[in-house]
Amino acid sequence: MKAIVFEKYGPPDVLEMIKMARPEPEDDEVLIRIHAVSLNGSDRELLSGKPLYARIGGLLKPGQTIPGSDIAGQVESVGESHKEFKPGDEVFGEMPGYNGGLAEYVTTHGKTLTLKPAGLTFEQAAAIPQAGSIALRGILDKGKAKPGQKVLINGAGGSAGSYAIQLAKLCGAEVTGVDNTGKLDFMRSLGADKVIDYSREEFTNSGEKYDLILDLIARHSVIACRKTLRPNGTYFFVGGSMTVMFQILLMGPLIRWTTNRNLRILMVPQNRKDLISITEFCEAGDIVPAIDRVYPLSDFQEAFQHFAEGNAKGKVVITLGHGGIT
Repeated sequence: MKAIVFEKYGPPDVLEMIKMARPEPEDDEVLIRIHAVSLNGSDRELLSGKPLYARIGGLLKPGQTIPGSDIAGQVESVGESHKEFKPGDEVFGEMPGYNGGLAEYVTTHGKTLTLKPAGLTFEQAAAIPQAGSIALRGILDKGKAKPGQKVLINGAGGSAGSYAIQLAKLCGAEVTGVDNTGKLDFMRSLGADKVIDYSREEFTNSGEKYDLILDLIARHSVIACRKTLRPNGTYFFVGGSMTVMFQILLMGPLIRWTTNRNLRILMVPQNRKDLISITEFCEAGDIVPAIDRVYPLSDFQEAFQHFAEGNAKGKVVITLGHGGIT
């Protein structure tokens, strides 16, 4: 089978396509024939080895050499003791450990997968898991956005941000999206009431106060973020600077105690429940998976380069062309 691998940290050109033996499922696993894989921030971090926490699996060289977290495909076979899925089932979800999906076949225990709804294409299904789950946790489950609240999403034109805008609008919130110049109209098309071009304006200097901030590309100090929150407001760090992350870990409790403003790291464990919940919104048509571009497997480096440049509006998807995508 074909797989995309990298043996050292670096830019997309360290990726290469190789042929390797098709895996066989263990007793409790499923073998999945992959139709589509979407790219996420976890793939960019795994490939570059940045921030430093991305090197937990290997400090000097990658411990996991096949990227790809979000997959959609068809069950080819199952281990003897696996009872959940059967051959022929169309499934989607996250690969455990956020890696290993960019191959023609993968094996997994299936606990982070669910059945693909007939009304969603493989591309759409692959675009949902990680980004959708982050948005669900940040806006609904932990953020508890409410009608009339002011919500700011930093990085709103990207993967998780595209879901977060739509979810926040469903909650009746007033939404401000922050991203680069090329994504302003895209954020408006998703429902953002206001948009900010970060190259021209720092949202922390605008004087606006928010009830909820979902920061997908954190780079502002905790002091700057604190002053943008209303009393009882919440700021969630999702990804970005390790400096900001450590500031939140060290200073967050003190800020909560002294100012009644919450600055926290958003934890989003891989799980089926969140995947099903966000997918129900997509099935109902309340949320649309925003796919910027779809690439064939042969253009994997171009796909990663486009994603790494930060200009993708929503999701980037790679298809593996098993008899056509349906």
